[in-house]
Amino acid sequence: MLLDLIAAAAETRLPFALEIFERTASTPRVQQVVQLSLAPAFLLSGIGAVMNVIMSRMIWIAKRVETIEDKMEESRTPRQVLELGWLMRRRKLMQGAIMFSTAAAVMISAVIMLLFISAYITAQIGTLIASLWVLTMALLVTGLGFFLLETRLAAIGALPPKE
Repeated sequence: MLLDLIAAAAETRLPFALEIFERTASTPRVQQVVQLSLAPAFLLSGIGAVMNVIMSRMIWIAKRVETIEDKMEESRTPRQVLELGWLMRRRKLMQGAIMFSTAAAVMISAVIMLLFISAYITAQIGTLIASLWVLTMALLVTGLGFFLLETRLAAIGALPPKE
């Protein structure tokens, strides 16, 4: 009985599978989708390059924090205690930059995927794709904002509190 149900399901899927195969066989359609996906793909490449810079800075911060924390609390100088707080603020900003940039990369990957899917389905998902593009830009701008704040904090340095 179970085998009969599976066989019946397979028979009803055959026309759908042939339809998908027929839609994907069109070389001009595939070319058009590839062309449409180039801009998001270049954006994904740019996000990756920015994330590489962010990660390099994050690694430096983490190593510096470890160096200071390896010292016993009583043997740390006041300057190191001040620097540790400064590094922790920078690390928090960098974590935000990484989180939002990664989310932007995921969203732009979803846009690319949906562009390919949209060429082969009858449902109109252009509004969804446009919404994800706008969300990607918002996430990327937010991530770059965190990165900007971190670089500003790095440029200021670990200043002693004003009296």
